[in-house]
Amino acid sequence: MQQPDLGLKVAELRQLKGLTQEELADRCEVSARTVQRIESGEVDPRAYTLRCLGEVLGFDFEGQASASDNLWLTVLHLSSILCLVVVPLLLWSWKKNTSCRIDSHGRQVLNFQITMTLLLVAAVAVLLVLPLAYLALAQNGASGLPSGPTLTVLTVCAPIPLILIGLFCTFQGVVNAVRALSDRPIRYPLSIPFVR
Repeated sequence: MQQPDLGLKVAELRQLKGLTQEELADRCEVSARTVQRIESGEVDPRAYTLRCLGEVLGFDFEGQASASDNLWLTVLHLSSILCLVVVPLLLWSWKKNTSCRIDSHGRQVLNFQITMTLLLVAAVAVLLVLPLAYLALAQNGASGLPSGPTLTVLTVCAPIPLILIGLFCTFQGVVNAVRALSDRPIRYPLSIPFVR
C-alpha cells in the first residue's frame, strides 16, 4: 500500500481502535510526529514501523498474500458474477481490515457492482417504459406503430441488453479473479468510483 492510501488507512484503523496519535506512537515506540506525518501522507514508514503499526492496528500493511487472502480475493471477484451489490459489500466489510489487498480489490469490485447495478436498473426501466408507451400509443389510435413480425422482433431483442450486462459481469469477475491470483493488476472498466 502506497501513500496517501497508507496514511488514510492508518488513521481509519487508529480511530476504529479508539487510539489517539500519541497512544499509537507509544505502542509502536515512535514519536507522535512520525505518526502524524505517516497519516498525512508526508512520509513512507520504514519496514519496522510499518510492521509495528500492523501489529497494533491488526492489519497487514505489507500486503504479503496468504492462501487465505487468495481464497477471499477469488470469492470477492467471483461474487461480481451475481450482479448483486450485497454479496461483495458483505465480503468486503467483513474482511477489509485483514489485508490491504482485500481492502483495495473490494473497493474496485464494489465500484464495478454499483455501476453495473445502476446500468441494469436503467435497462429494466427502459424495457418497462417501451411496452407501456407502445400500449398508450396503440390505445390512442396512433398510426405507424410496428405490428406483426416487427413487434415480435422488438419483443425478442428487448432482453438483449440485460443478457449482455450479465455476460460482461461474468467475464470481468472470472478474468479479475485469475488476475488477482497471479498478482497481476485488476481492471474493471466502466466503473464509477463510488467507494474510495
